[in-house]
Amino acid sequence: MANRLRFLLLLSACLLLSGCPTMRDYNAELGETLDYVKAGQLDGAVAVLDRNNPFAPGDLLYNFEKGELLRLRGDSTGSYASWDYADRLIEGWENSPRFEPFKKFTEFNSYGANDKVRFYDGYDFEKVALTTQMALLLLSAAEPDLARVMIKKTHEREATIADKRDKQYLALENQAGEQGVSLQFQNLQGYPVATLDAPEVVALKNSYQSAFSHYLAGFIYESLNEKDLAAPGYRQAIELRPNTPLLEQALRNLAKSPLKAGEVDLLLIVQAGLAPARNSVRVPISVDVEGETFITNMSFPILVPDTSTPAVDFVTVDGKKQKLTLLNSFGDMSRRTLRDDMPGIIQRTLYRARSNVEYLAYLKKHRPEKLEETLLQQTQREDADTRGWRTLPDKTLVARLRLKKGQHQLTLPNAPDFPPIKFKVDQAHQAFSLRAVGNRIYAADVALQLDTPSAPQAAISPAQP
Repeated sequence: MANRLRFLLLLSACLLLSGCPTMRDYNAELGETLDYVKAGQLDGAVAVLDRNNPFAPGDLLYNFEKGELLRLRGDSTGSYASWDYADRLIEGWENSPRFEPFKKFTEFNSYGANDKVRFYDGYDFEKVALTTQMALLLLSAAEPDLARVMIKKTHEREATIADKRDKQYLALENQAGEQGVSLQFQNLQGYPVATLDAPEVVALKNSYQSAFSHYLAGFIYESLNEKDLAAPGYRQAIELRPNTPLLEQALRNLAKSPLKAGEVDLLLIVQAGLAPARNSVRVPISVDVEGETFITNMSFPILVPDTSTPAVDFVTVDGKKQKLTLLNSFGDMSRRTLRDDMPGIIQRTLYRARSNVEYLAYLKKHRPEKLEETLLQQTQREDADTRGWRTLPDKTLVARLRLKKGQHQLTLPNAPDFPPIKFKVDQAHQAFSLRAVGNRIYAADVALQLDTPSAPQAAISPAQP
């Protein structure tokens, strides 16, 4: 009884605090942080993020963002610490018997307020992205054994998500059928349907599996000479992104490596752009109450792509162009996530619309002096949830090269004024990654030799804003 009382008090406290998330505009907060990133000022980006999240150790999103910013700054230890904390948060929630009732309770609150009061435990693709980025960080730090542990966790998490998602969708469909409610976002007047119905979004098998993640798994296992585990990774990547020569070639090369004496099998990873922003758009909803029709404007989330980074589809290595192959787009996964989540969002919003209108109709008849004030409060409170991991890259592209051991140099087309980046390869299998944001290049890898001694892991183009 005492434990139950404490739990209810905790829930009550969350309710009292729910006024903060209902007013918080996460997208606007991150806008300033990302402006610093685009300007090549990572210290400023971290400072703004910390200012907006003053209470240590911070929530899940804070640690998502902080980990990526520190990775770009070259602080692999700090980056891993932030991401490890986020990963332990997710694991703790997944293993807690009380978490699911608590999450449902916050979801119940959203029927009366808005979706911002729902507990944010990360979108499915963000959870998978977290351990994939951690594996990439470890691989870049020449820690393939630790990267193996993290990439294995990635695919275990995928299996857990798949089972949970199937049950959620079935329950939602059954509930909508019983209520006779249409939950199709295509029926929302004025909603940008094309963004969620785009071919590249619909073609995704689901919202959380990434061909890059499985390809990276194959490369990690292959570099550790575990070819029996590498093959399933490459096959899964092919299934998720069929008709991709680079993936098919990786599987063929497992049988007989084409490496010659003194050569290195190099996996070059370029992550470009930023994840799309979640904004809020008002859509008119018609509600019938006691024979009278009311129109109320309700909020729904939309995704706005970041267009600050020029296209990156090749890299120049030692003066020779090398094609990059797109293996993942977190932008597309974001849109697929929203597409899959829209039935639930619509269900909650329609319920809120009816409740709002019924209360206004009651006031109009019995308390007309309260009508204007209540309408203003409802309008101010009505907003879509704009939370999401914004520092994630939009696209992940790769090139698989065979180079002689020794020093090489490369350039990226998004930063033509930046001098060539030098890198050294000396192992049979090696990987490193670059990040392109705007006209900047960021890198965090032990193989890189950059011409910026004051900030050796952050490559920043000479042009300053």
